[in-house]
Amino acid sequence: MGILDAVRRFASAAGPLQTGAVRASGDIATFEGLTDPYLAQFMRDGGRTQSGASVTVETAMRNTAVLRCVNLISSSIGMLPLHLFRTDAAKAKAVDHPLFAVLYRQPNDWQTAFDFRSLMQTRALVHGNAYALVVRRGQEVRRLIPLDPARVRVEQDASWKVTYRWSREGGGETSLPAADVFHLRGPSLDGLRGLSTVKQAAEAIGLSLQAENAAARMFSKGMMVGGALTLPEGRTLSPEALARLKASIEERYSSAENAGKWLLLEEGMDAKTLTPSAKDNQHLETRRHQIEEIARAFGVPRPFLMVDDTSWGTGIEVLGQAFVRNCLAPWFAAWEQAISLRLLTPAEQDLFYAKFNAGALERGNLKDQGEFFAKALGSGGHAPWMHQDEVRELMELGPRDDLPAAPGATPAPTSEDDDDGTSDAGD
Repeated sequence: MGILDAVRRFASAAGPLQTGAVRASGDIATFEGLTDPYLAQFMRDGGRTQSGASVTVETAMRNTAVLRCVNLISSSIGMLPLHLFRTDAAKAKAVDHPLFAVLYRQPNDWQTAFDFRSLMQTRALVHGNAYALVVRRGQEVRRLIPLDPARVRVEQDASWKVTYRWSREGGGETSLPAADVFHLRGPSLDGLRGLSTVKQAAEAIGLSLQAENAAARMFSKGMMVGGALTLPEGRTLSPEALARLKASIEERYSSAENAGKWLLLEEGMDAKTLTPSAKDNQHLETRRHQIEEIARAFGVPRPFLMVDDTSWGTGIEVLGQAFVRNCLAPWFAAWEQAISLRLLTPAEQDLFYAKFNAGALERGNLKDQGEFFAKALGSGGHAPWMHQDEVRELMELGPRDDLPAAPGATPAPTSEDDDDGTSDAGD
């Protein structure tokens, strides 16, 4: 039995999986190999963060800030159209190419394109790597089958040849050439394996988890009193008065239905309101700060995690554009270039390219869109650079020939025009 097998068995028997370990089946930990830095960390201290929390993908996803960040990025990648285009001057969609339907409509027999891309993006975020087996018929890609990242190991030999080792659920290991694996990776230090955002932000996530646990313990076992009843100095409450007071509080003033009622006091008692302490306020501030730390790790603007109320309004459109350009755009490039590298042949890479349509996320309100399209069509003396049918296509409307052209717009060529754009009417 090797050292990794011993660690896996120890992690399985020890209970919850620790930082750096990835669940492969149940609670069994897996590592990239003896060079995985998280293996040394796990053997040294069990992977616990400085806050005392053990952060795994599963525990991290129970944190609402992590869940929101991962879901926001993954669902955005999943919902945007991903098309295959031709590289010629027309830039037309390559709808007749077999890969077009795989990317845009159905990557396999049980997933939609949204399901597949959302899953792959989620795994790339939390594990650092997402893998899919490429099923071909000849040179044509017909299916993309997601592979559990905990069961895939990346290797590179002395000649820089990359191989993927896939451990099947039924047992045994299969060696897959790089050409048969679609690999979406996060930021990387070695160019082979991506870095897990959960692992890299384990300390921030762990502190957030502990802050949530502290709040939960306060609600389950702590005292949450709104005030105190006091007697004048030197006086005591009789047993009968104490019994009446307790019964009155439990029957007349407990629960939300009795909120706001006046309290009837016994034998000259005085009511004193208790206010939240500075310690309680500091606890709330810590929880807010950890949300900001997690948002920073994933690159999501704070208002998208419902932290700031003041940013909603006129500035939310600018924030949305910043989210697309600064957070989603790098992932767009990662997807598009991975598709070119693994799903197109070298000859096809010069003829086709994949592209996300992020226009739906970057559009302003209808008024801003109207002003933009009017200028694009040549209104107001601007040089036209779009045709009305191109505008209609962006709005998901079909082409029409009976619409008047905008002032200054270049009319669409007709069948009566020569190839050089001149009309035969005057001949």
